[in-house]
Amino acid sequence: MVLEFAQYMAGPWCGLRLADMGARVIKVERPSTGEAGRSLATKNMFVDGDSLVFHTANRNKESFAADLKDPDDLESVKALIGAADVMTHNFRPGVMEKIGLDYETVRAINPRVIYGTVTGYGTEGPWSAKPGQDLLAQSVSGLPYLTGRASDPPVPFGLSVADGICGNHLAQGILAALVRRGRTGQGSRIEVSLLESILDLQFEGLTTYLNDGGRLPNRSEENGGHPWQGAPYGIYRTADGYLAIAMGVLADLGAALGLSGLDVYERPHEAFEHGDQIRRRIGEHVATQTTQYWLDRLEPAGIWCAAVMDYDGLRRAAGYQVLEMEQTVTRHGEFPVHTLRSPIRIDGERLFAPDAAPRVGADNERIREEIIDA
Repeated sequence: MVLEFAQYMAGPWCGLRLADMGARVIKVERPSTGEAGRSLATKNMFVDGDSLVFHTANRNKESFAADLKDPDDLESVKALIGAADVMTHNFRPGVMEKIGLDYETVRAINPRVIYGTVTGYGTEGPWSAKPGQDLLAQSVSGLPYLTGRASDPPVPFGLSVADGICGNHLAQGILAALVRRGRTGQGSRIEVSLLESILDLQFEGLTTYLNDGGRLPNRSEENGGHPWQGAPYGIYRTADGYLAIAMGVLADLGAALGLSGLDVYERPHEAFEHGDQIRRRIGEHVATQTTQYWLDRLEPAGIWCAAVMDYDGLRRAAGYQVLEMEQTVTRHGEFPVHTLRSPIRIDGERLFAPDAAPRVGADNERIREEIIDA
């Protein structure tokens, strides 16, 4: 059983992963209003009073409403902790200590518990009190200087990528701690932060920077897709859309495109030194025909390439449809939410979950009967 004292995205994302794999995840929330993520709207979309993004991150969970400042409610929560396998939270440093649910106190209640915490920037140092928010973590991490053209301003990733990778890191740590507990009987404290997770996501770039004399990434001005990859790596406009071309031998690409002159770049370093010039020539040539025209010529020649699709194009594609990534979840058979399933398969089985996020306190009576008063 997992007790989730988490809000917004990173902590609940961890609980989502665990719930999808079969864990019983109970959200401990304030009465009436619930956790703050219930009112955090994406595109101002709400379903049955809760934000759509809340439903996305909290399907297949239960809700136990408790006022942690109320002594009776706090005792009920401590009874839940005594029966729990895992407890997670993403409050700022010091909040759980003030409430009386810090790691040492919780460990005294349940020595076998796995105690997982998410912070923005760790628990020490001058940034520890800063708000842990995805865009802010991206911004200080250097990530916005990896996307776009050289002349562009910093470009943030268009998704909550820090939250997502951090929530998955927390789930990884918890699963490892559960394996260790199975061998030793000991609980653990698992700590992750948005900044450390978004830095880990950039291990390729930061390792390059650290071993390349501290030279900063250099975004291409022409059709670039990666600041540390040479030509042809990038995205190119075609007559009716866009085409992505990954790494490859320039001479082979030139032959498949019917574009002369690429075979002169025989040495690997030339694809980096002359990257903008090469990409410009490829871009001018590719723009003369449709995306499908080029796919029909490049793919049989073994060139790594793909159409650049929007969501409509993706959903129409047979390669997407065969994955069966979509599912519909409901609250008690009502208020349908169309969303995605877990990306994990176990023994070939896709993991679907029928239940949408719970209403605040929807499971109080059952949880009291099954756990607290049992």
